Parts: sequence; structure tokens; C-alpha cells
Amino acid sequence: MRLTDKTAIITGGAQGIGLATAERFLSDGANVVIADIDDKCGLEVEKRLNKVGTVKYIHCNVGQKLDIHNLVAKTLDDFNSIDILVNNAGTIVSADFLDISEEDFDHVLNINLKGAFLCAQAVARQMVEQVKNGGEPGTVINMSSVNAVFAIANQVPYSVSKGGINQLTKVMALSLAEYNIRVNAIGPGSIMTKILESVVTDEEARHKILSRTPLGRIGDPEEIASIASFLASADASYITGQTIYADGGRLGLNYTVPVKD
Repeated sequence: MRLTDKTAIITGGAQGIGLATAERFLSDGANVVIADIDDKCGLEVEKRLNKVGTVKYIHCNVGQKLDIHNLVAKTLDDFNSIDILVNNAGTIVSADFLDISEEDFDHVLNINLKGAFLCAQAVARQMVEQVKNGGEPGTVINMSSVNAVFAIANQVPYSVSKGGINQLTKVMALSLAEYNIRVNAIGPGSIMTKILESVVTDEEARHKILSRTPLGRIGDPEEIASIASFLASADASYITGQTIYADGGRLGLNYTVPVKD
């Protein structure tokens, strides 16, 4: 198994892409720490997944530096090292540019971008110490989005935060290269999470999504998890500073495609 004896922290790991990534990492042999603010869901996931492998749930609001400090400390108490960080925690507030409030803008940036920075910095410091002590270098995977490249008018702070994630990924990759710590990002397109499930019940919304997706379908969280598994493994040992887009061909499209009813 490609991640045997590795310890991974996955923020926002109690559902959606984070949960799928936790399940995939476990099947690949890793120990997994799920960090989330939904304690009920997180503890239920911990109980269920512990039948598959070693899982620990830790409450963590990535917008709070003290929570991140505790996350790192508790992970080290349980597993002694940190080899993989998946910065997956995120939120979204939809409103037009002229209407978005300062509070909502700050909230999204605090979780999606500043939270990713704080988590990555804290974990990377630990990874550097491990390398200095003769350990193997770790890897960081940031969750970006196709929204980092194109803009949607009513997703102002989300688009800005994901553009920032792409640049953060490059800066981190350059800064940590001397320690052979790799940093990459994944940019999903339309993925069937609970949020999207509620959207595509509307036929018009579903048609709109598929019309901009050349592969003609919505992606599954497991497909993003498989990319995370690859990036976390030695198979990706010469890849750093990159964002891999899994979007069904959406970014290359400058027109809409016919949709089968």
C-alpha cells in the first residue's frame, strides 16, 4: 500500500471530498486524523472508519490559530509524526459583488485562505524538524478549485480565496523545496458533494452544469481522493508547486456543449 505507516491530517475531513480522501488514505495504509468543526459528524466518521484503519477525530476551526496548535500537538501525541497535510476545509458565501458584506468576505478568506496558510505553516514546521532529525520529507496538498482561474460573479470571496490558494501553493513549494517537502494543489470542477446534490435536483441547474462539462457528467469525491493519494505518494516524488485540475474538461471549454436529456 502506497501510504503505509504515513500519518495524514485532513481538514474538513468529516464529509464530502475530505471524507472520501480519508477513506482512500486508509485503504492505502495511512493513519488519518480528521479535523473538522462538526463534532457529531466527525465522531461518527471516526467510529465507522476505525473498522477500516486507524482514525482520530480532532475538533479544529482552521481559522483559529490555537485550534491548529492543538491539532498538531494532539496528532503528534497519537502518532509521533506528520507526513501529509490535506488543506481541504472551506466555506462559501454567495452574493453579488455589490452586495457582499465585509464580514462575509472576511469569513470566507479566514477559512479558505488564511486557515490553509496557518495549517500549512504549523505542519510544515513540524515536517522540517522531522527532516532535520533524519526523517522522510512530508507533503502538503491544498484544495483549490476551477474558480481559482475563472470568476463567478456571485462567488466573490470564494473565487479570490482559491486564486490565493494557487499562489500559496507555489510560494510554499519554493520555500520548502530545500527540505524536499512537496506542495501541490487540486482544483476540482463540479463534484457531487452534499451541496451540489441539493443544486442538481433542479433540472435547469443540472443542465447548466453539464453544458459546461465536456465529459458530460458530474465528478465523484472519490475521483478527487485518488488524485490526493497520488500526490501524497512517492509516485509524485518530482511534482511540486502544481495545481492539478479535475474538472471534466471544463477549463479548456470556451463554449457550451449539447446535453442529453
